[in-house]
Amino acid sequence: MSTAHAHVQPNTFLFLRLPSELLKLVEIRADAIIDIGKFGSISSNSLLGRPYYHTYELLEKRAGEAQARIRVVPAHELNAEVVTSAPTPAESRDDSEATAGTNGVPEGYDLLSEERTTGMKNNRLTVDDASRQALSQQEIEELKKSSGGKEIIEKILANHAGLGEKTDFSKAKYMVRKTKKYLKRFTVLPMDLGTLMEYITVKEPARILELREESLGLMVAWSNVHCCPDDDVERDAAGKRVGGGRWLVIDETAGLLVAAVAERMGILFPDSEAQGQDDGKASSQRVADKSDAQPTADTSTTEQAAPKLVIHRDFPLPAPTNTITLLHPAVQPNVSLLKYFGYDTNQPDTTHPLHTHLKPLSWLSLLHPEEDPTYREPETATPAEMAEWKSGKRSAYFKKRRRWERFQSIVDEAREGGFDGLVMATSMDAASILSHTVPLVRGGGHIVIYSPAAEPLVKLVDLYSRDRRAAYMQHLAEGQQPNADDFPVDPRLLLAPSLQTSRARAWQVLPGRTHPVMGARGGAEGYVFTARKSIPLEGGVEARGNFTAKRRKVNAPPPPPSSDSIG
Repeated sequence: MSTAHAHVQPNTFLFLRLPSELLKLVEIRADAIIDIGKFGSISSNSLLGRPYYHTYELLEKRAGEAQARIRVVPAHELNAEVVTSAPTPAESRDDSEATAGTNGVPEGYDLLSEERTTGMKNNRLTVDDASRQALSQQEIEELKKSSGGKEIIEKILANHAGLGEKTDFSKAKYMVRKTKKYLKRFTVLPMDLGTLMEYITVKEPARILELREESLGLMVAWSNVHCCPDDDVERDAAGKRVGGGRWLVIDETAGLLVAAVAERMGILFPDSEAQGQDDGKASSQRVADKSDAQPTADTSTTEQAAPKLVIHRDFPLPAPTNTITLLHPAVQPNVSLLKYFGYDTNQPDTTHPLHTHLKPLSWLSLLHPEEDPTYREPETATPAEMAEWKSGKRSAYFKKRRRWERFQSIVDEAREGGFDGLVMATSMDAASILSHTVPLVRGGGHIVIYSPAAEPLVKLVDLYSRDRRAAYMQHLAEGQQPNADDFPVDPRLLLAPSLQTSRARAWQVLPGRTHPVMGARGGAEGYVFTARKSIPLEGGVEARGNFTAKRRKVNAPPPPPSSDSIG
């Protein structure tokens, strides 16, 4: 993580992890108020410039203060609050004194002794209700106004009549519940993909097709997405572009997949240092242009200054390498999650790397560009006609021309093909998509597809299987055209199709109580399809005849002696 993302910066998004383990999404702006729910509110200026991953505690307001103050909770204080009570019998893995009881469990956990009576302290007969607490709810509310979180917890524990009846493990769970409820603490976390996925998974998992972090990790790993800073584009013998760090992406996860690919390519976060250098170069360039525009005595009137290339930030020409071409079915792509990383498509930041490295393209423009009115060249005007226009009309004319030039370059580059790979997460029919997108991938490119269910991807594995490929080539060898219903895609274009899944489950690990976390979220399992692009050999290779291995002679007579051996 760069220096700019190591500390809290203004006009950015971050997360606050509350004691209840829930995440709160916050946009940091100068001189703003941050509401932290029942804990109160703080000023955003108190977080600006502070490092991430620190835990803060809200302090009581002083007289005349509008917002609460915060303090950094040191690490030794956080570690000291870990449950320090004595462990229950045989709770440690290194406890060699634990012996098996009569019921086949450690003696400390055997609920019944040999006399069939209760052998150890347990919660079977404990009555834990509101009557065991001497403090009323009104008194606890008064304590919240005058005391800190630690004092409230101590008084609640001191006034609990049944605390001594609880086991050590039950006391620890009771202490954790009260700590989460009354300690006014939060941890500041930066905006990253893992935390954002955790937040969206709790709020609205269908928005990202129930994509989990481990499935997203599989996708970016198998797709071989990486940074390609070289500006030179490789071309084949026909002059077409090949590679260059260009990936084709189909995203129906509101921009989450685009963000993951952009992070691997190093273009997800804006570089503040590079931004400052670009601003400095732009200002120096403007000064140089002004100085060049002034005539001098030594300059000949016949000499003309060389034309300078002016780069406009509203519709700049896209970058040639290290780019993401995003296919979408609508007029504009749905990448709303990119705003959390500093890039909003409605009001794009012209200094963000995605402004020139992200190339949105609709299916209509890719398959039928002549039917897209944006692809049609606008009417041109002569210099004499533009001289009679007002400045506003001339500005609109050149802006329209720049938008068309940018759009035309994106369409022509996409139709030319040569992409390094295809990464997609969509609910559309994958077979209908691959028939148009696989030919655009270079030879040896990676194809990675995510689906919440396994059935669509199982169908793909069958369409590109070895048996179907052999049948397809048999039709071609016999001079027949394969039926489109039996072969909706060309099975020769993908090799080694495979289907895999990965899901990390949370477990509670305790002696005698090890099991999956019962409150863990369910949802779709999530499956990933992977394959490699292959280029069929033009003309084909045929082998005719029956070829069998030569049989070895077992009882053959020995060879006759040679003349040399006789002499």
